[in-house]
Amino acid sequence: MPQIHPTAIVEAGAELADDVTIGPYCCVGPEVALAAGVVLQSHVVVTGRTRVGARTYAFPFTSLGQVPQDKKYKGEPARLEIGEDNVIREGVTMNIGTEGGGMLTKVGDRCLFMTGAHVAHDCRVGNDVILVNNATLAGHVVIDDFAMMSGLSAVHQFCRIGRYAIVGGVTGVERDVIPYGMVMGDRARLTGLNLRGLQRNGFSTDEIRTLRQAYAELFGSEGTLIDRVAAVAGRYTDAPAVMEIIDFIRSDSSRRLVLPDTDHGA
Repeated sequence: MPQIHPTAIVEAGAELADDVTIGPYCCVGPEVALAAGVVLQSHVVVTGRTRVGARTYAFPFTSLGQVPQDKKYKGEPARLEIGEDNVIREGVTMNIGTEGGGMLTKVGDRCLFMTGAHVAHDCRVGNDVILVNNATLAGHVVIDDFAMMSGLSAVHQFCRIGRYAIVGGVTGVERDVIPYGMVMGDRARLTGLNLRGLQRNGFSTDEIRTLRQAYAELFGSEGTLIDRVAAVAGRYTDAPAVMEIIDFIRSDSSRRLVLPDTDHGA
């Protein structure tokens, strides 16, 4: 049977796996589903139509599944889905989706959400993502696998953060960040590639060298960005990481790209 502290409140209808642990003063709503090995340490609130994946660990004062901070929300039956093996630290908040965003906020597996991080309505967070202390996602943000948001950073609604990208501390992101990119500044500017992250995640020296060469060509000073993208796409067809950046740039988006300060050809 689940281990439920006598001070916790678990409403009728909640679905709990046999080895769930619910600590002191937690509150679990009637439409919540907690998978095997989930731990709510203490003072955790899980409400709404929320599913929490196996072995996810929530620290005190986490709030999961509350209604969005969106005036357009009218009580529609939206959901929050959280994957497996996530670590959700103190004071993290994640909201359900809205009708305007597919009715779903979704978080992948093996993510780390540090103290005070916020995932707003209709966000899509991939696998192995890190949000450092007080990193904040507005609504409809997409963060791909292995991306990292540093402390006190914030992402504007409808922005995309590519795979393995890193956003520096105290950075406001108003545009899309390319995969493998590194951005920083009061208003984000592209400053290079996330080289340390690539090394830590097992990218070879040759792969990193190719990425650096392609990056230099993409964001050089000759011609327009459109011209440079076309040229790079023709030269690096056998480099999957480079083509991932090309596909990201070419894909439909409501936001423009974060670019280096020196790039005036977009």
